[in-house]
Amino acid sequence: VLLLVYVGYLGLGAGVLQALERPAEVQAAQHLLQQHWELLANHTCLQGPALQQLIEGIIQAYKSGITLQGNTTSLGRWDFSGSFFFSISAITTIGYGNLSPSTAAGRIFCIFFALFGIPLNLVLLNEIGQLMLLGVQHCACHLEEVFHGQKKASLLIKTCALVTGLLFFLLLPPLLFSDKEGWSYEEGFYYSFITLSTIGFGDYVIGMNPDRTYPGWYKNVISLWILFGMAWLALVIKFCINFLE
Repeated sequence: VLLLVYVGYLGLGAGVLQALERPAEVQAAQHLLQQHWELLANHTCLQGPALQQLIEGIIQAYKSGITLQGNTTSLGRWDFSGSFFFSISAITTIGYGNLSPSTAAGRIFCIFFALFGIPLNLVLLNEIGQLMLLGVQHCACHLEEVFHGQKKASLLIKTCALVTGLLFFLLLPPLLFSDKEGWSYEEGFYYSFITLSTIGFGDYVIGMNPDRTYPGWYKNVISLWILFGMAWLALVIKFCINFLE
């Protein structure tokens, strides 16, 4: 029965996503094809195969973190700050997919780095989660004396912990992303949940816009936000698991 519910839930998600996203995909494909033919028609010196090769080269360069800016190229995804952010996205299993090692040595190192880093990350997240729970329980003990009732105190402190976590990890960060990335609040909220839940689609990633200048503290603060936010969301998901079970 549980397997049937699981498969049915996946089927429901697939059906809804197909209905919502398929028309936009078809429209984008038609627009791209139209631009392609208009470019060839307006610039007769261009050859179809040469243009296709250039497009593929640009796509491959973008995957490596290189973008064209006039007659120059932008670098910086593999500086220390960018590499540090890639490291945390690797061991937290977020894996945005917008950046990956391109050298054989880098790929081999990434395998061993993740092999030991993922368990280390899970241990740290567990410890942070336990500290959060201890803090909640400590506050609950004090409230029991005030309300003279364990159930009321427990419910109140759990509600406060949930609201505080929502505020600091999901509701406030989109305001920072709107300022630094130029995203809408909805896009920032979407990025926050997709990141902290370790889904990591990679359609939105911080610090990747070559037209913007980012402060040095930005990625470091976001790395800490990811670490503590994942621990908080893991507790919420654990509560949901217990409820479903």
